[in-house]
Amino acid sequence: MNERELIGAASIGVVLFLVALGVPVGIGMGIVAFGGIWLAISLKAGLGILSAVPFEMVGDWNLSAIPMFLLMGYVAASSELTKNLFKSARITLGWLPGGLASATVISAALFASASGSSVATAAAFSRTAVPEMLKARYDAGLATGSVAAAGTLGALIPPSVLMIVFGITMSESINSLFLAGLIPGILSAIVFLIYITLRVTLNPSLAPRVTEEISAEEKREAFKDVWPLPVIILCVIGGIFAGLFTPTEAGAIGAALTIGLAILRRSFTMAGFADALKRTANGTASIFIIVVGAALFQRLLGLTGLANFFSELVATHIHTQLGVILAIAALYLVMGCFLEPVSIMLLTLPVLTPVLQHFDVNLVWFAVITVKLLEMGMVTPPMGLNIFVVKSAMGDKVPVGQIFRGTFGFLLSDFVTLALIIAFPILSLWLPSLAQ
Repeated sequence: MNERELIGAASIGVVLFLVALGVPVGIGMGIVAFGGIWLAISLKAGLGILSAVPFEMVGDWNLSAIPMFLLMGYVAASSELTKNLFKSARITLGWLPGGLASATVISAALFASASGSSVATAAAFSRTAVPEMLKARYDAGLATGSVAAAGTLGALIPPSVLMIVFGITMSESINSLFLAGLIPGILSAIVFLIYITLRVTLNPSLAPRVTEEISAEEKREAFKDVWPLPVIILCVIGGIFAGLFTPTEAGAIGAALTIGLAILRRSFTMAGFADALKRTANGTASIFIIVVGAALFQRLLGLTGLANFFSELVATHIHTQLGVILAIAALYLVMGCFLEPVSIMLLTLPVLTPVLQHFDVNLVWFAVITVKLLEMGMVTPPMGLNIFVVKSAMGDKVPVGQIFRGTFGFLLSDFVTLALIIAFPILSLWLPSLAQ
């Protein structure tokens, strides 16, 4: 390892140290990148890259899809377009063993496809679904675990912010990535439903059967409020699949359609819209800071040659594509215990890119594997973000340890789904192939 490669390797350690101290990961990567380029090349080179890269990244047209999809989700939530989503799913699936938990998974999957956010989904259903399940005397671990796990569906089912970030970082078609995540996302939800049904069938005390008489009027009322969300989803995903518009245009159309439907249903308020704009701005700024920091850090790793050194090192010890995928999976699962998904992705992809190219890994397929692994990290201890979102909503009603235990079975279900995605790449690649 030469001097420049040593600087590159040390820079990764310094970034991780800064993150452990609480420095925001995007800022940490940017500071270390500037210092590393200064040491490896010159101060002039560092200043040049520092002035050029932020403008280059923030000016990327594809990134404008992120605020559009965030706005779509926040407007849908604030204007109650997701109202009665859980109730209608409960009416449909209530007859199943653990029907309320299964209803949570299905309604969360639909909500996630509008919000694109695991955290937003977990927060929303912590306040609606969990109280209903606890009232029905469901096991608290099953109730909270189903919400925390169902929140992760938002990253695979399009539109997905993580897919947009991956596509920009790896220069892959975001249309293809969105379509690639659809079947694995639905598969994840189905595996969750199978797990809930089998577990409650074997141990009925976890979820007593809910017997309630629901009138025809109540059914009509519940399903009447659900239709806007599927309409928005079909327009956005259908338009992308048909090639009618790009992901950025789809985000803008989805946001405009959401606002239009909220006005039509008289649930649109200026206060709610202002809150949605504020939350969109906060979310966009956080992601953009990480993206810019990661782009600077990627330049450092490229200039020091560390990525190529790492690729050669891996190639001497791992000789198959499956071996590389499993090694990366182990890395992401460990990092997922301590860092949030966007940071992990942008910290590792610059180093892993030469390895993936060496083993001829299909990047669309790898994107689905990556996103699935990163979302699994949202429910793994000690830092599982979705767990603490649910805990925050529950207060002292459910201990955090019980929520972690409740998600364990769902995490095992995720390993089953992950194994299927790795074993059968066609699950991820079939829809993108149809759209080409």
